[in-house]
Amino acid sequence: MSDIIKCKDFPCLDTDKNCFLVPYAERDIQIIMISEAPPADKKDYFYAPDNPFYLQTTLQAFRDAGENISTVQEILDLGIYLTTAIKCGKTQYAISTNTIKNCSELLEKEGGLFPNLKAFLLMGDVAIRSMNYIWKRQTGRKIIPSGSTYKIRKQKFYFEEKRVFPSYTQTGKNYLIEKSKRKMIAEDIKEAILTLGSSRF
Repeated sequence: MSDIIKCKDFPCLDTDKNCFLVPYAERDIQIIMISEAPPADKKDYFYAPDNPFYLQTTLQAFRDAGENISTVQEILDLGIYLTTAIKCGKTQYAISTNTIKNCSELLEKEGGLFPNLKAFLLMGDVAIRSMNYIWKRQTGRKIIPSGSTYKIRKQKFYFEEKRVFPSYTQTGKNYLIEKSKRKMIAEDIKEAILTLGSSRF
């Protein structure tokens, strides 16, 4: 994957290129789960060894959704690929529009590697905006409308027959304390997994 998804000149001014991370590809991926940005410490990334923090909260989100899993491989075995909209670490709390646009081109290449997709889980505003830039380039329109996520997440959105779920980020310390968002994240993951139907068995 890292041979395909490359940033040539790292033009963004609000990211740390030393934290540039792209996951490895898996076989039959049917759902892409897109979070915000890699952690400041690579040891906390989803696919890092031992017990990385990003994976801890992500596994908890899946368990909240009713999936009895304890490893990143078990998430991949469900046909779900974990990645981030921004490929470099953040240097500020907010991510600029230019950075989201720039990195959406890498995310577009990444998503294009999986021909059997059935759904997108967009975990937070950065993921939503990034995918909207991609879809607007491809079709001339956004898929997810503007507005608060909690107001629109119950609506059904599609891109080329693929279900699109706007949700909240499942990474970071806020996940552990925002109980209402944690509940909504679990609901969205559960609904996304239902799109796999009998293919997951």
